[in-house]
Amino acid sequence: MLAQVTSPPVQTPDVVWSALTPLMTLAVGAILLIMFRSIVKRMPAEFDAAITTAIGPATVLGMWIVGGLVGNDVPLADLRDDVSEPVFYIGLIAVLVLSAGFVRSMRIGFDAAFTVGVGLVSFVATVVLWQQHFRPADLSEADLLAGANPGGGPIAAFGTQYGLDGFALVFGGLIALAVVSSALLFDGYLRRERLEGAEMYVLLMLSAAGGLVMVGANDLIVLFLGLETLSIAVYVMAAMHSRRTEALEAGLKYFVLGAFSSAFLLYGMAMVYGATGSLNLLEIRAYLEATILIDDAMLLIGFGMLLVGLGFKVAAVPFHAWTPDVYQGAPTPVVAFMASAVKAAGFAALVRVFYLSFIGFAEDWQPVIYALAVATLLLGSLLAIVQRDAKRMLAYSSISHAGFILVGVQAATGRGVASVVFYAAAYTFLVIGSFGVLTVVSGEGDRATSLDDLNGLNRRNPALAFAFTIFLLGQAGVPLTTGFVAKFEVIGAAVDARSFWLAIIAMIAAVVSAFLYLRIVLSMYLGSADEEAEPISVNPAAAVAIVAALLLTIGFGVVPGPIDQLANDAILAFTG
Repeated sequence: MLAQVTSPPVQTPDVVWSALTPLMTLAVGAILLIMFRSIVKRMPAEFDAAITTAIGPATVLGMWIVGGLVGNDVPLADLRDDVSEPVFYIGLIAVLVLSAGFVRSMRIGFDAAFTVGVGLVSFVATVVLWQQHFRPADLSEADLLAGANPGGGPIAAFGTQYGLDGFALVFGGLIALAVVSSALLFDGYLRRERLEGAEMYVLLMLSAAGGLVMVGANDLIVLFLGLETLSIAVYVMAAMHSRRTEALEAGLKYFVLGAFSSAFLLYGMAMVYGATGSLNLLEIRAYLEATILIDDAMLLIGFGMLLVGLGFKVAAVPFHAWTPDVYQGAPTPVVAFMASAVKAAGFAALVRVFYLSFIGFAEDWQPVIYALAVATLLLGSLLAIVQRDAKRMLAYSSISHAGFILVGVQAATGRGVASVVFYAAAYTFLVIGSFGVLTVVSGEGDRATSLDDLNGLNRRNPALAFAFTIFLLGQAGVPLTTGFVAKFEVIGAAVDARSFWLAIIAMIAAVVSAFLYLRIVLSMYLGSADEEAEPISVNPAAAVAIVAALLLTIGFGVVPGPIDQLANDAILAFTG
């Protein structure tokens, strides 16, 4: 007689919808834009201007409503009580009118305005989640001595597979702001290149949604799904300029090498599962803390393969070969998104996997990351100075910056992870501003990015030359910019971890890289411009993105305390 085999009941994970709001905003926004454009291909000019203008106040209301749904109270409720309801609502109407006028003054298209609005709503939802759950409380010394937690606990947003902690929210906010900035850069670029359409914006939001999944993944399968969602959209975005063979080549190369790295990531996940019996990051950590592995060869092989897969996304040497060609061939606003949001998501995943789950085996993976950091710093900075194209220069510069962030990862300490958060925040705006300037000056065809094309930029548009100079000096680590503080933080973390030689190599790489940035600055101010070259006009939407990045670079460079405090608070609220 055969015995009846019963399988254990499937447990439905608990879902906290408010914690999923930033992710759902981007995903639903992409779906709504697809549905709208499938019905309305092109609107009359008058109607298009009216509905685009209306997105301004709609975004303000959306941020207010979503903030109320995510938080414990309606935003600005205290202000309403202090100034009385009539004054409050009069002020609200004034803000709505001003937002409509601001959108109209930018002369932005509907698809770009809609994407900017979705990104801002996602960012506000992230900020409210931080305020409600992860902002450290004002505790007395007695409370701290009694064991009170100065930070909030993690939110199990989707069972144990996906959650939000302070670390995930900071990176999620960076990705949302990268969506806003990239959409502003796309508007004028797509019209200039005659590539109008909603496809790029839809892919932008879908890719960012994948990035949000990565930064909050507590399971390797969920991490892989987020990585592929982010990557596949970017593969297509890189090849969207179909009239440029360089763009098609960039998309194909990025896709092939990306698929190759994904295979390594999957094999690494299989090895980790074979060694620990789980793919959940928290369960893996608990297992490794409670178990002494007699033979850890399978786990170490898993470490190596995971590093290969994630090293490709962050462009660490020797997994960087795709970076210069893809950065040069892809549309410049796409490169801005890749160098900011995609790199931030990759480093968030790298820290989440190795610091959260494998911190007990830090002595095994630290030497590997040490070697990767050295190779990435030296190769990125040395190869950058022999390039003649600004996009290729910034591509190798991006590789060098990845080396600096790896210096913080290698420390495997709380200060090291905080330095990674600070560097990612600073670099996000530096690189968006840099590629924003190149988006404007590259001209029709997106090819005028060589040093010769930048000659005399100061005479063609002094404001652009000044902004680009600040961004380049920030990447060089000049004081009074966020780049200086970011480099100081990661090198300080390396010194605290007694990685003295790595800190020295990082400082040498910073000096070598400074020569690269000065070459570009000298071309802009001392190079001889073509006398027939026309002055460069800046699209208003692109100007907003560049100015915002410039103000953040200088502002938080002069007063770095808020971002430094944010980075440290994020570590207090890090899962585990």
